[in-house]
Amino acid sequence: MPENLYPQFDNTISREEKEKLLNQKGIVIWFTGLSGSGKSTLAFGLAGKLQEKGYLTQVLDGDIIRKGINNNLGFSMEDRNENIRRIAEVAKMFMNCGIITICAFISPTIAIRDMAKSIIGKENFFEIYLSTSLEVCEKRDKKGIYKKARAGEIKEFTGITSPYKAPEKHELELNTGEISIREALDCINNHISSLIYLT
Repeated sequence: MPENLYPQFDNTISREEKEKLLNQKGIVIWFTGLSGSGKSTLAFGLAGKLQEKGYLTQVLDGDIIRKGINNNLGFSMEDRNENIRRIAEVAKMFMNCGIITICAFISPTIAIRDMAKSIIGKENFFEIYLSTSLEVCEKRDKKGIYKKARAGEIKEFTGITSPYKAPEKHELELNTGEISIREALDCINNHISSLIYLT
């Protein structure tokens, strides 16, 4: 078999070269919080603000991921772990291409988030905890999923029949029950601008 059919790993384009091409630093911004806390809203809002500034982003969102790559997973703790493991691996691949990768997942335990951080690398992992209260999240529940969870129609629902463990260490905490979406996005942008700007 000809030698040139083997993968030439030494000749792959480095992350740094890709970042120079995009004129930005790859990073993973990880939103965690209860359902209804504003994770997806802020993730897509942030992507839009960054795109306006010429940055390339990719949003990984819970609903989208579970309809695609993770459509074979349920909501047991074992499946939740595997869900986040796969997401972290995908996020790492985007990040290594120099893309600002924005993840919006409940990721309910410290152990699960630590696993994601270890896969991605703690120096590349910017964790944003949305500390919006359960009461506020339930009031925002347009799909009626909290009501179904309280009625026992949805099993292992985070915040009702399955626990959510708030982060003890994180880069930023926001309560979307107390500040507007615009204020939250401005705050996030101020915190990450130095991390994504290629000097």
